[in-house]
Amino acid sequence: MRDTSRRRLLVVLLVLTVVVLGVDVAGGPGAGRLRAAGGAAFGPIERLLSPGADAAGAAAARAREGVLRDQLVSQTREARELAALSGAPDLAGSRFLPARVVGVGRQGAAGPQRVTLDLGARDGVRPELSVVAADGLVGRVVAVSPWTCDVLLVGSADLVVGVRVGAAGTLGSVGSGARGPQHRAAGQLNLTVVERGAIRAGDAVTTLGSVGGAPFPAGLRIGTVQDVDEVPGDLTPTASVRPSVDLTTLDVVAVLLTGPRTTPRTPSTATG
Repeated sequence: MRDTSRRRLLVVLLVLTVVVLGVDVAGGPGAGRLRAAGGAAFGPIERLLSPGADAAGAAAARAREGVLRDQLVSQTREARELAALSGAPDLAGSRFLPARVVGVGRQGAAGPQRVTLDLGARDGVRPELSVVAADGLVGRVVAVSPWTCDVLLVGSADLVVGVRVGAAGTLGSVGSGARGPQHRAAGQLNLTVVERGAIRAGDAVTTLGSVGGAPFPAGLRIGTVQDVDEVPGDLTPTASVRPSVDLTTLDVVAVLLTGPRTTPRTPSTATG
């Protein structure tokens, strides 16, 4: 049906073109105006019937639809991650600045060791603040410019975090999986606990806390004990930890606004 319509329109255009040329050759009055009117009237039809124009217009429309679809997906993902941050149990009552990852620094054995966020000193960011995702600790701010900041990630060679492990709260520290007595699989962290500390697979690993909550407040999730190393005679247990946060897919994160304690602690009186 489409090909038949094209042929009919082309025949009509051909007849009209012959008429216009005949009037023009004969020097009829208003021939110039007739040619201009014909061009204005039939030009859009010719463009519509042109297969090349049809394909180009469809390709442009598809490209615009693709851009809009990508923007919608990105905005939806950001909104979902921000909502997850606001509802994260670890962050209840905390004040934070939402940020996006806009740069990736050097790579280590377990993945990226630094990222850059789109927040800086003019937003109230300063060094030694914690950076978290909805699932747990991401790292700490180590460098700040007016509009961006660099974050040292959990698992990097230069970052060790004091932790508590399991329901008993066994003390220990977590660092790079590439640093320690055992070789860890890519993406895993290394856990070392205090002498004779008891740990087991499945135990939750959370931050111990820092003075004034900087760089790390207490109770932020770091990961889960995966495998406990069985080394006969070793008085300092070690284990591998699976991180709570996938550092390879970071997007929307939060910079926690905490600071040093300024109010003296009130003494307590024993009643026993």
